[in-house]
This record gives sequence, structure tokens and C-alpha cells, in this order.
Amino acid sequence: MRAETRSDTEEFLTGGLRPVSCHACATTVLVKKNSPKHTSIQWTTDAGTSCPVFAERVAEGTHPALLDTCERLRESIAAAAREGVFGHD
Repeated sequence: MRAETRSDTEEFLTGGLRPVSCHACATTVLVKKNSPKHTSIQWTTDAGTSCPVFAERVAEGTHPALLDTCERLRESIAAAAREGVFGHD
């Protein structure tokens, strides 16, 4: 892969990601706000064990890949957006 292509791919995948910690459990994820309604979340830990809400749902038999997101985490991301964490690069 050409260096320019690799760089473009890396920027597309990780550019704009900011760490956000859940106010409820302190789990940290990487987040990018692509628009007011589109949010990309990249877990850096196993969601099924690091997030108590996900852990409960996994214990009930739901596969973590089928879970949308934790409402507590969603609220933490919304607060970060209000605080300007996702300002323009």
C-alpha cells in the first residue's frame, strides 16, 4: 500500500477521535462526531466486561456486537459535545 493511501486510510479511521469517559462507570471510549446526529464510537476495552450496562445485557444472553450503546455513555458523549470536546480540527 502506498504511503499516501495508508495515511488517508489512517486519517479516515482515526482522525477526529477523542477520548470520552462515561460519567457513570469511567469506561473510556474514542468518539468522533461526524454530524450532530452521527456519532462514531470505538471501544478500547471489551464492552461486555468494562461497561456494567453491557455486562448485564451480555449476562442475559445478548451478544455485545448486537448492542447499540449504553444510555449512560450516550449521555456522557452528549455532555462532551456540549462542552466542545469535538470542536473543529
